[in-house]
Order: sequence, then C-alpha cells, then structure tokens
Amino acid sequence: MKTGFIQLRLNGEARRINPLTTVTGLLQSFQMDPRSVVVERNRQVIPREEFDRVTVEEGDEIEVVHFVGGGKGGAENLVIVESPTKARTLLRYLGPAYQIEASMGHVRDLPKGRMGIDLEHEFKPDYVIMTKAKKTVTRIKKEAKGKKAVYLAPDPDREGEAISWHLAAILHGETDGKIHRVVFNEITPDAVREAFKHPREIDDKLVNAQQARRVLDRLVGYELSPLLWKNVGKGLSAGRVQSVALRLIVEREREIRQFVPKEYWQIRARLSSEKGGEDAKIFLARLDREGEKKLEIGNQKEAEEIKSRIEKLPFQVLKVEKKERLRKPQAPYTTSRLQQEAYTRLGFTAAKTMKVAQKLYEGVELGSDEAVGLITYMRTDSVNVAPSAQAEARKWIGEKYGPKFLPKAPPVYKSKKGAQEAHEAVRPSSVLRLPEKIKGFLDEDEFKLYELIWRKFVASQMVPAIDEQTSVTIQAGDRYFFRASGRRNLFPGFGIVFEIPEKSEKEDESSEEDEESQELPPLAEGEALRLHELLASQHFTKPPARFNDASLVRTLEEKGIGRPSTYAPTIYVLIDRSYVERKGALVPTELGEIVVDLLVKHFPKILDYQFTALMEEELDKIEEGELEWHSVLKDFYEPFSKYLADAKVEMRSVRREAVPTDEVCDLCGKQMLIRWGRFGQFLACSGFPACRYTKSMPTGFRCPQPGCNGDLVKRKSKRRQTFYGCSNYPKCTYVTRRLPRDKETVAEEEKPPEANGV
Repeated sequence: MKTGFIQLRLNGEARRINPLTTVTGLLQSFQMDPRSVVVERNRQVIPREEFDRVTVEEGDEIEVVHFVGGGKGGAENLVIVESPTKARTLLRYLGPAYQIEASMGHVRDLPKGRMGIDLEHEFKPDYVIMTKAKKTVTRIKKEAKGKKAVYLAPDPDREGEAISWHLAAILHGETDGKIHRVVFNEITPDAVREAFKHPREIDDKLVNAQQARRVLDRLVGYELSPLLWKNVGKGLSAGRVQSVALRLIVEREREIRQFVPKEYWQIRARLSSEKGGEDAKIFLARLDREGEKKLEIGNQKEAEEIKSRIEKLPFQVLKVEKKERLRKPQAPYTTSRLQQEAYTRLGFTAAKTMKVAQKLYEGVELGSDEAVGLITYMRTDSVNVAPSAQAEARKWIGEKYGPKFLPKAPPVYKSKKGAQEAHEAVRPSSVLRLPEKIKGFLDEDEFKLYELIWRKFVASQMVPAIDEQTSVTIQAGDRYFFRASGRRNLFPGFGIVFEIPEKSEKEDESSEEDEESQELPPLAEGEALRLHELLASQHFTKPPARFNDASLVRTLEEKGIGRPSTYAPTIYVLIDRSYVERKGALVPTELGEIVVDLLVKHFPKILDYQFTALMEEELDKIEEGELEWHSVLKDFYEPFSKYLADAKVEMRSVRREAVPTDEVCDLCGKQMLIRWGRFGQFLACSGFPACRYTKSMPTGFRCPQPGCNGDLVKRKSKRRQTFYGCSNYPKCTYVTRRLPRDKETVAEEEKPPEANGV
C-alpha cells in the first residue's frame, strides 16, 4: 500500500522516513557502512551487491540490522556464512570484534563450459570462481585483509564443509589471520557462542565425500546429457539420482496402466444389541467367512444370493476379544520424514517445505530486539536429540500435563544406517517458544511448519497412548460369520499433542463409518443382536497409487537413493525438464518415458537401484575415512566409460524419427511430420529447413469457445507448467488447465497466471 513514506526499523527501533532512491542512499543518510549491515525490504534480504541498484519505494517496509564497529576497521575477526539472513541473526549474538559477511552459497564450482575433471590424473577437479560469486569473492578477500582471524560458519554438513574449504582456498595468502571452522546445529545465542569457543579445522573427509559426489554427478551429467541432446532433444539432462528417481515414476505409471481391476463385493450388517431396545447403539460388522472358508464374493449375483440367505437368520455374539494396545510416539523429524508429513498434513511440496524450514533455521525476529533460529538444522537423517533439549522438553511436559505423561527416562530413537550421528533431528531450538505465542511473528506457512515440528518433537518425548482394541466375532445362523472391530482410547499419552492418523490398507472408501476405529457398545458372548440392514457394496481392486512428493521421498529413502539435501532438488529438476508433470501426483510425460527407456537400455548399471544405493554407501564411507575418494571414482568410471562408448554408437535417435501425418503445412502446403522436441511431440513441416513452420500436437478435443473451429493443443507456460490453449491463438485466447474427459465439458476457463502473453 502506497503511504508516501517508508516504514523503517533500525536495529528494532521504528522510524518513518521519506522515500530515497537506493538502499545505498538510505544507508548514507544514517552514516552506515554497507559492509556492516543486513537490509531487508518487505521481509526479503537484499544482497549487498544490489544496494546501488535496488530502489526504495513508497510503502516499502525496510529492516536494517546494523552492528556498530563491524566492517569499519574496528572488527578484529571476520565471520563468513552462506546467507544474508543467517548473517543478520548472527549480528545480534557476536560482539563488535566480529564482522559478518555472506558468501551467498557456493563460490567455486566446476566450470560450466567444459567437464573440468582431469581423467588422467585421479579425477582432479578444476574449480573456478562462479560468475555470480566474483564480486562476493572480491569483497570477502578485501575484508579478510588485516583480520586477526577468519571464522568459516556455513551449514554443518558436507555442502557446508565444502563451501568452507573453497573459501579457505580462496583466502589463502589473502589474510594474516588463522582460518577456523565453526559449526552449530541451531542458531541461538548459546549455541553460536559455544561454537566460537571451540573452533576446529576443516574436516577433509567431509570435503572429500562432497567432492566425490560432485565429480560423480558431473561425470554422469556431462557425459549422458549430450547423448540426449543428440538423440532426443536439446536442453535435456540426465543425472545419477535424478534419472533413477524418474525410472521409479515411469515404472509405477506402467504398473498402473497394466493393472486390470478385479471386481469384488462386500456385505456389511448394521447391528445393535437386543437388550438396548430402539435406542441401542448401532454398529457395523463385515461378513468374513462361510464356515471355515474365507468368503470371496465376485459379482452382484453372488452377493444378492448370500444376502437373501442371511437376512432372515438370527445374529448373536460368538466371541469378544479385548486387548490393550500401546501406540508409541514416533521419533522427531528427519528431513525426509518432515517432507513427507508436511506434504500429507499441510499440502507443502518438498521444495516448499525446505524453503520455509530454511527461514525458520536461519532466524526470525521475535519482538523488538530478539532474532533467533527457531529450529535446528533441517538437512539431517539423524533422530538424535541433545540431552539439554530433552531436559527442557521433559520439564515443560511435566509442568503442563503432569508426571503421567513423562517416561521414566528420556526416549532413545535409533537412526537409520549411515546417518550422520553428529547431527540432531529437526526440532524446535526451544520448546518454550510455543507456536501460539510466536504466531504473530511468523507468516502462515512458517507458523504451520513450525507448529508441526514443535508438536512432533514434544510428542516424541512423551509416553505412549493406550487404546483398548475390541474384536467381535458374530454368528448368523450356523454358517456365516461377521467380524466387528472397535477401538477406544484409555489414555491419550503423546496423542494429546500430536495424533498420528492410522490408515488401513483395507479401508473402504465408500463406507461412511470407519469400522476399525468405531466405538462398539458393550457386548457379551452369546448375546442376541438385532439386524437393522444388510448392505451389499461393489468394489474393485485398485492399482498402486502414483507417486507424490511424500511417497517418492519415502521410496528414495527406503532404497537408499540420494540424501536429505537431494530429495527436493531432484523433484524440482524432473518437473523443470518436463520429464514429469505435477497433476496432483507426479505423472511422467512421454518425454520422460523415452529418456528412461534409452538410459535403462544403454546404462543399466547406472540406473540400477541397488547400484545407486551402493554409491551412496561408498560416499558415506569416504566421509568416515574408510574409503579413498579417488579409488571410488575410478571403480565407477571404468565400466561407465564402456557403456558410454557403446551408447554413442548404438543409441537410437528418437530425434531423427519422423512420423508422416495427413496434415499439410499452413505456409507451404507440404506434408506435416510428427517430431520430438524438448517438451515432447510436435508437428513440423517436411520442407525443413526451407520451411520452419511448426505447431503443437492436437489433443483430439475441439476448442469449446462459441464460433471457434480450433483444436486444444498442449502448451508450456513460462514456468514450464502444462496448460491447454486454442490452436487459433492469438485470434482465440481460450486456455484451460485440464482437458475435458469423456462426455464432460470444460466448465470454465482456467487460465494459469503464467500463461499471460503466450
């Protein structure tokens, strides 16, 4: 909203000032050195390199965190982190002796225009300063001069260690001060100050594990992608983890296509106790067997025959079994579990979950002068919890709910094989920051994710819930036996904070009542029951479900493919390359299927699930010092290079395949051909290159606009999302997200915002 002035907060103090031209001008008006501040505009951090270019406009909300003494020559030490947001939070914790700079992520990488790996000399990488990082590197070198010490404080994982290693290499000879590595799993005053009391050297084993992963990914991507450009279409890519994930999605889709539904029928009875009269509670029981034989009803005729035989039979309770069942809380979140539950409970994609979690980790302002990281580091496969965090949680639980809800000793959860035990699970940095108390400082998504993490962690430190599970066998006449199940909660335990939904594989979606969790009335063996209604319902067996973000991440983790940091980027790349479309679930495109078929045929080992998992294990062993990284690369590359040589000769060229059609070119009248491109099939003139006319493939559906004779064709938005538009564009601007199905028609225009200007 335009207000005629700028809302400014300087170190938490509110100001109102007139609009200025740039961020630099704003800082100059307060005599602040740009090197010693972090600036946010409308909650988005502005990189220092853009201070001269970013215009401050009326109505903007500007937050400036300025540390007096930092960056003006008064600071003895330089601290380097990856992001301005993280720098902004640390500025509050460290004294004027520390100047903080942000590297903006990686500063060195393999070159873009060439492989950058010396295959003849132990796969030596040729690292170069990234184009986007050149100004940042120049600034960091300048600020490092004359400093007493340099502290490298990127994230506590392989990537963070590698960023630190690259920064140390760049600063070698540029500073007289000693270079230290500091790590912390949470960004809180105590954790940060403790880390700076105990700096360490850079861990070469961690660095080598990251280097091995980077070189492996470059070898696969750099060698395989050109094959796809040549034989399928430009702009495509292949990757060591990405292509295996795509194979999972494609194979699941083919399972679904090949699945043949099988009809079956169920008979359920609505019953009540004879003793209760008309007001007796009605419950559901399912027909289970005839005599000793499990009953399978294949069609309506069989169902009606059985139903007619049962309707007049007397019903009585044959057996009642009651058991107490403990429902234990689950471990606090790992990255993969967080992504799965954020998808199923909140509807967040894996990428969105990580983006929001990053904000919570790097720091949020709570009140006028308190900025703190709300959660621990969010890329982890460990379920470990610091004893201090457990003690704080136990104290809060005891005070809030009483000793009944506390286990005698803090629970210990077992991490999966290969987990980095030095890390913690994803948890709140303090359980005393109750979600409802800090809700006003968070946006909607941040609050939802923080509450999910907070509740999961608190529940993990509580006692199990206790349920009473009741199973009742009911006899109808002498031959037919029904089963009724019910559950009631005896003690909520952890469920008072975080309830875990139970999904039965046998869940009957057509039933209005959940038979497994219904609360049964008191029943005694031999008791007569009243039949209110017999229900016969038709069902069909279902194919396996398509993958979504949650199920794909779970499957990748179960198979040992990828690591916490790779799940979200993998899904993003598959969609970005048009190998997969997000249609509620993840659905492979024709292009994705062709790419998988070519890669599986010519690189069977590279796309093998077990082999990919083995490579992850070997990377873990490099990190643990059990394997030497050059030897792992050599063992991989020797068979890979042989596959590559054969594929260059034998791989089928889909790109060159052209299928004639009955259509003629609108420009020259020559025959149109079906060809393949980056986004799938399209129509191209056979007169190429003299005639370059192309158009999208028709879908078989006519444009529903009155008076239009065009066809609906598949298109891609600027964000590469699929939509369907009229072939007569721009004369007809009709677009829709979905095609009509069967006899249905498109009810309304659903123009995606990204389609404007297509």
